[in-house]
Amino acid sequence: MGIKKQLGIGVISAAIGLSMVGGGTYAYFSDSVVTTNTFAAGTLDLTANPTALINVDNIQPGDQMIRTFELQNNGSLDIRKVLLETNYTVIDAKGDNTEDFGKYIEVEFLYNADKLDEVIYKTTLAELQDMEPEAVNKHIFYPQFGEKGLAAGSVDDLAVKFNFIDNGEEQNQFQGDSLNLQWTFNATQESGAEK
Repeated sequence: MGIKKQLGIGVISAAIGLSMVGGGTYAYFSDSVVTTNTFAAGTLDLTANPTALINVDNIQPGDQMIRTFELQNNGSLDIRKVLLETNYTVIDAKGDNTEDFGKYIEVEFLYNADKLDEVIYKTTLAELQDMEPEAVNKHIFYPQFGEKGLAAGSVDDLAVKFNFIDNGEEQNQFQGDSLNLQWTFNATQESGAEK
């Protein structure tokens, strides 16, 4: 074998050896850290107290009944809006009704729970049942709670006056009838914010 050939093989062997040594044995500094993260959702917890708002017997045209109740926000989030859904059923005792008993039960939502003299909004149960919940909020709860809504941990007193409308005419068709009213209060949250 010639010297050139031996030198060529030696250079190639040295290059392969250096590349193996350089590729397999390198050193560097390193460090790591682990973070733990939590996303805990808040709660909306709207409560009405009492839940049985009105239960009266033997009413007649012209009668008025005032009831007060509390809406409580027992959750950890502010309530932006309270939406009210109204449903009722009439039990026609004699089967002779030609009109809806709900048209003759007027509802007045009152501002001042102490004096009970300032009307926020007046309507009948029949009209209230047909209203969209957003419209109810606009006319009833927005004037009461304002822009801030119902803050977490707060309580707001509300007063309602029910009137059995005396239309000045014969209303015998409603004798012995009963009306079962269900109000569903739905709470919606404030808009999300940067945390």
